[in-house]
Amino acid sequence: MNSLPDHDLDKSTVTKAYARWAPVYDLVFGAVFERGRHAAIAAAERIGGRILEVGVGTGISLPHYSRSCRLCGIDISAPMLRKAQERVTELKLTHVEGLWVMDAEHLSFPDGSFDVVVAQYVITTVPNPEATLDEFARVLKPGGEIVLVSRVGAEAGLRRSLEHWFQPAARKLGWRTEFSFVRYARWAANASGMRLIERRAMPPFGHFNLIRFGKDGGASRIIESMPMRAAG
Repeated sequence: MNSLPDHDLDKSTVTKAYARWAPVYDLVFGAVFERGRHAAIAAAERIGGRILEVGVGTGISLPHYSRSCRLCGIDISAPMLRKAQERVTELKLTHVEGLWVMDAEHLSFPDGSFDVVVAQYVITTVPNPEATLDEFARVLKPGGEIVLVSRVGAEAGLRRSLEHWFQPAARKLGWRTEFSFVRYARWAANASGMRLIERRAMPPFGHFNLIRFGKDGGASRIIESMPMRAAG
């Protein structure tokens, strides 16, 4: 289900923003997003096999995956990937098949290449989120899962107003503040063979969610979550 790109972000803006973040990304975001990263890794390892991490960045997650998994990583930022490659070499992460500079909206992998696609803090940074999710579904094997950790915007109230106010500044940093869960749910409802199987609040402040989508056609390995009230 493709849609037109949002006007608040474009590929050039995101690429430049993350080139600036590369030297300090681990220091600024390492501890803040740690629980979300570990939750995503745990969800991916329940499926196992060949895993694509989209927006792998500096490779901060890579050492925490089981060596029984086979990992591929992509990122739009070459400076970020250089940091990731240094980490792979230094820590001898032999379960990493490769790292590539690649646009998440135009993946260069054949259909059905991966058992799991993981994207942490990515969907709200791409120009066309729905087309990006379409690509994740395309390269996913039947029975596989898309595992996201993503910011979810408020539907109403003070936080919704603050997100709207902060959006112009956030754009320069390379992400959106306004991105409601409705967009994820609508994509799943319209994407052939895909279904939402979990949504769970993640720190900090419950503004981020772990979101899992399953692709029909394989053995069921789903752990259903309890209904949750949207944060904010």
